[in-house]
Amino acid sequence: MVDAFDTLAEYERRSLAHVAGLPEQLQAAGLWRGIGYRIGRHRLVSNYEAVAEIITVPQITPVPGAQPWMLGVANVRSNLLPVVDLKQFLEGARSVIHEGHQKVMVLRQPGGDVAVTIDELYGQRSFMEEQLVDAEGVTEGRYSGLIERAYRVAEDVWGVFSLDRLVRTPEFRHAAV
Repeated sequence: MVDAFDTLAEYERRSLAHVAGLPEQLQAAGLWRGIGYRIGRHRLVSNYEAVAEIITVPQITPVPGAQPWMLGVANVRSNLLPVVDLKQFLEGARSVIHEGHQKVMVLRQPGGDVAVTIDELYGQRSFMEEQLVDAEGVTEGRYSGLIERAYRVAEDVWGVFSLDRLVRTPEFRHAAV
C-alpha cells in the first residue's frame, strides 16, 4: 500500500519535470520582462511597476471641455479615474472600442491613477539582450521619447514604452482644451 505522502511527492516530481522555466532560469542575466500590448499597429511592452491593474473597459462619463483623447471619467471600485484613448493621444486616430478585445490599463502616477485604453493585451513578454534592435522604426510622432528600446521576436518588433514618461509629459497632464 502506498502512503499519501509518497503519492504527493511523486506528483510534485512529475509537475516539476514539466515546468517551463525554473526560478533560476526566470531571473537569467540579460532577461527583461514586461506586459505586452498593442496600440494601433505598434506592439509595445512596458514595465510591470507602472501598471496598477488591467481591466475591461468600464462605463465612461464624458467630461465637457476636455481634449478629444480624454474619453472621460470612470468609477473603478469607488475611485474616479480619468480615461484616456491612448491611440488617439499618440496617433491622432480614435480607437474603436470592441467588447472583449480592448482593455484598460490603470497606471500609477503622482496625484492619482489614470486609465488608458489599449487595443489588445498580450500578457507577459520576455526578451533577451540578443533580441535588442534599433528602435528607429517605432519612434515616430508622439512615440518619440517614449520608446526606450526595442526587441525583435520573429517578425515582430516590440517597443519598450515608458508609461512613467507618458504620465509626466505636459501634453498628457493637461487634458483641458
